Amino acid sequence: MTTPAPEPTAPGAPPSAYQGAPGDAVESARRPLRVWDIVLTIVLLVADVALAAVASFMGVFLAMASDPCGARDCNFDLITAGFFVGTIGPWVALTLTLAAAIVLLVLRRIAFWVPLAGAALIVLVMVAAFGLAGAGVP
Repeated sequence: MTTPAPEPTAPGAPPSAYQGAPGDAVESARRPLRVWDIVLTIVLLVADVALAAVASFMGVFLAMASDPCGARDCNFDLITAGFFVGTIGPWVALTLTLAAAIVLLVLRRIAFWVPLAGAALIVLVMVAAFGLAGAGVP
């Protein structure tokens, strides 16, 4: 078996432009596939979906923040903003988390930390929603 002769480089290209067979450079540039990271990321993303569903369900109950407003002056705009942040915000945070995790998995980078950060983001969104709704009630 003979080794193939190196292909000539294009005119004007540096002599080191050719580094082996055409597919060798592509294979060596790809990062290794980490199965544990893929499995852990998927499990944590499923947990994030459950957390977003529970958080959104809790956000629905923020409409009840206006219950004591019959005898008081309440800011219904803040209560409404808290309600919408509490019901829609967790799904927005989940969508951002899913997109970031998919991009990192496609690029074969470590991605298990993205769902953990997404869970923290969902919790922060809910804290902000409760804060908004609570600020509307004196």
